[in-house]
Amino acid sequence: MRLEVSAQTHVMPFRDPFRIARAEDDRAATTVIVQLRLGALSGVGEAYPVTYYGETPETVAAVLPFLAAHLDGLGAPPADLAGTRTWLAEADARLGAAIGGHGAAKAAIDIGLHDLAGKALGIPVHALIGTSPDLPPTDFTIGIDEPAIVAERARRAARFPALKIKVGGPADLETLEAVRAVYAGPIRVDANTGWAPGEGERLVPELVRLGVELIEQPFPAHRIEDLRRLQAISPLPIVADESAVTIEDLDLLVGVVAGVNVKIMKCGGIGPGLAMIRRAKVLGFRVFLGCMEESSIAIAAAATLAAEADWVDLDGNLLLAHDPYAGIELGDDCRWRLGDAPGLGVHPRPA
Repeated sequence: MRLEVSAQTHVMPFRDPFRIARAEDDRAATTVIVQLRLGALSGVGEAYPVTYYGETPETVAAVLPFLAAHLDGLGAPPADLAGTRTWLAEADARLGAAIGGHGAAKAAIDIGLHDLAGKALGIPVHALIGTSPDLPPTDFTIGIDEPAIVAERARRAARFPALKIKVGGPADLETLEAVRAVYAGPIRVDANTGWAPGEGERLVPELVRLGVELIEQPFPAHRIEDLRRLQAISPLPIVADESAVTIEDLDLLVGVVAGVNVKIMKCGGIGPGLAMIRRAKVLGFRVFLGCMEESSIAIAAAATLAAEADWVDLDGNLLLAHDPYAGIELGDDCRWRLGDAPGLGVHPRPA
């Protein structure tokens, strides 16, 4: 039985311009929706390619058939839960061995297989993988802009229990002062590798004063010693993101930072994401579960892992002017509702 894979690229405009310290399109997100078919079974997945990690819509389209071919002979998922978990683990092992990198392309197939397997068993993905549906609330992310504009967006998002503010621009401290003037809750800052070492040391006391909760990836990914030095003087946890791509990166970060950001688009999907989270906990890290600017497909997939995380940042679909998929709902308490529908429980949204 051969796995059939088809893909369609979607350009999804943002509600507001969304700029980060790295050069990326601040007007729209580009994602790849993937349909899987295995005999009579079907599933949906998503690949959100990021050029920083070496992926584009074109590389995803090229790699997907290659990855699918490595699943030849796997057969259909067994009719029992334990057998299906073993089947999914074997699929992820084959995807991991097929080629290095290409985490988003691997994630698309992994997500689709979990959706397919959940539907085959008639259970939601969180029950399939054995995680709790009781989730922590998500924060809400605001991109770099003029301080007054960021503050106005923070005021509009004040119902969220925490805000993540993108920094690494020309007016970081002024921006955070403006946000604090309109928002009383925890603030998380994410520099996306945009700070110089001296800038981090200068800003830490000010961030403490402003009630910042954590600092995400202040320096370039390879500047491990700079991360170590900043964590040594910072009472705030430093969270590695671009430095923590897959489970293989974790051991090198022990004693360097207090936390790691796990994203299924970096590490290869739900199965690798759960393994990375659990390994991170064994090593003593606090876990930040993050996302890209994805549709509800990938957010629903990542949300199945959210009960395992200390901090949750699953808001990519909330940044979009039009999300092409629906099915996962955000409660008034800003917690995602996973529901009991088989698989991921998502479906195309009417145009």
